[in-house]
Amino acid sequence: SGEKPDWASLTLGVFVCQACSLLHRSIPHISRVKAVHETWDGGEVELMAAMGNGAAKAKYEQKVPAFYYRPTHSDCKMLREQWIRAKYERNEFEFIEKQEPYSAGYREGFLWKRGRDNGQFLSRKFVLSEREGALKYFNKQDARDPKAVMKIETLNATFQPAKIGNPCGLQITYLKDNSTRNIFVYHSDAKEMVDWFNAIRAARFHYLQVAFPGASDEELVPKLTRNFMKEGFMEKTGPKHTEGFKKRWFTMDDRRLMYFKDPLDAYARGEVFIGSKENSYTVLSGLPPTTQGHHWNHGITIVTPDRKFLFACETEAEQRDWIAAFQRVINRPMRPQEYAVEAHFKHKP
Repeated sequence: SGEKPDWASLTLGVFVCQACSLLHRSIPHISRVKAVHETWDGGEVELMAAMGNGAAKAKYEQKVPAFYYRPTHSDCKMLREQWIRAKYERNEFEFIEKQEPYSAGYREGFLWKRGRDNGQFLSRKFVLSEREGALKYFNKQDARDPKAVMKIETLNATFQPAKIGNPCGLQITYLKDNSTRNIFVYHSDAKEMVDWFNAIRAARFHYLQVAFPGASDEELVPKLTRNFMKEGFMEKTGPKHTEGFKKRWFTMDDRRLMYFKDPLDAYARGEVFIGSKENSYTVLSGLPPTTQGHHWNHGITIVTPDRKFLFACETEAEQRDWIAAFQRVINRPMRPQEYAVEAHFKHKP
């Protein structure tokens, strides 16, 4: 996980880092944890020597599906805890029939969904069907027609507990008329939410296997779901640069920079495509000297082939992080399919 394994689970025979040791400690009936620097007796040492991380992995992770998300130390607590429970408590990766909830190609159930207008969470029926190539949800219990049909082709899901205000909060995004639409959901049962997440990943995996027949699993797995590169508040001004600066919530998702009035808005107020340096996109620290109006101190200018976009950050640290995120995207060469996306953006106001 990138962290030092200073702890050990005596019951499971694995070494773990500090963060994972806390999660193991919260499930004491499966895992008894001890610090590496404590005094060990011979039996404990023997147990660790007999098992060890390699042997434990071979046993507890023997049948992890390619699409199944394996959390890292930077993921939210709920995802990491459910990974530990799936392996050691539920033995999901030793018995293939336990993977039915996310491997079947079809899943339905109720999720709490945030209302677009009033922000209240209401119970909604969701249906994910690989055969139909879509995730749908219904507003009424017995409705025949779905309120929304989200094509698996453009579907993404990312856990956003802090933003949604729930440890199981999941943000689902999809494209509707080439614009991004957000849906915020949660389930009170963490296992259910992780099963939904992995069912979405499975559907994406099987969709991409058909779309890119020659591709290996290693090539497809990174494309199943993605976390946003960066999110946060910045101020922006309009295309003429004469309007005042307005505070907006920005989300950098791959090459789409979207801005919202509120972090939980269903639709972006606008989207900016960020291409590559080969295509005359650059990011500069600061704002043009002619910039008018009151704004935060730490400016960023993004130069595109068409125009300049001006942003302002509240702190120098935020400015540095945003510039690094933009630079990462600009330094990456464009993929063929991204040119089509860029062409669409050219027609946007």
